Amino acid sequence: MQVVDDRGVTVKLAQPPLRIVSLLPSLTETVCALGRCQHLVGVDRYSNYPESVRGLPKMGGGLDPSVEAIVAMKPDVVLLAQSSRVVDRLQSLGVTVVVMEPKTHADVRRVMEQLGGLLAVPDATRLWRWIEAEVAAASQSMPALAKGQRVYFEVDATPYAAGEASFIGETLTRLGTRNVVPATLGPFPKLNPEFVVRANPQVIMVGEGSHATLAMRPGWAKVAAVQDRRICSFTREQGDMLVRPGPRMGEAARLMVQCLVRPKGVAP
Repeated sequence: MQVVDDRGVTVKLAQPPLRIVSLLPSLTETVCALGRCQHLVGVDRYSNYPESVRGLPKMGGGLDPSVEAIVAMKPDVVLLAQSSRVVDRLQSLGVTVVVMEPKTHADVRRVMEQLGGLLAVPDATRLWRWIEAEVAAASQSMPALAKGQRVYFEVDATPYAAGEASFIGETLTRLGTRNVVPATLGPFPKLNPEFVVRANPQVIMVGEGSHATLAMRPGWAKVAAVQDRRICSFTREQGDMLVRPGPRMGEAARLMVQCLVRPKGVAP
């Protein structure tokens, strides 16, 4: 089994891995969607879907997990993000690592195909075709009057936003909206809060933990979305689904549509 990961490194395995550690929730979900959930022996603390992974041993955070805990699981392969700080350490201990961190729709498709090859899943592209069909159906369900809205999607209250170049931004574009965060700023830029005031979005998508304080941010009370109460507040579970580039992107698109068609003044 062979794959070229996001470092450009060719990783070879003598046979499909039977013991997998996944340190990125989107990769955990993809492994399960490809029908190999039973081979997961450890995950990061944020991997919580599907339900079956919640009882697996937790290896710590994705960025800086416990190397000792990972090695103790004797994995055939460890799946992790480029931003992880333990790649070199794990390799020095003889652990096989594959680095994958999808950020766009094209990345998601590529990662699914690569994981399918690594895990010996026949026709892994069927998973991507299903996601594509789900996103297309969500787009087709968008009323013409709901299209063209200026949207701000907040990933984190810092604030970090989902720009046009991100997989979230690409989905919003497919739905016919105008993302107020241009692709030139990168997939998930950290913004000056004044940027959002100047952009004046008509719809804001945000986690429930930040919803109550939006109007208190300097100048935000004048933002059209705040004045018209066009703020969609997502639960933690919904937020997890929305910000993970993986098998639930179609479901996330439908959730965005529900937000975009909500009339002015309707509470979330």
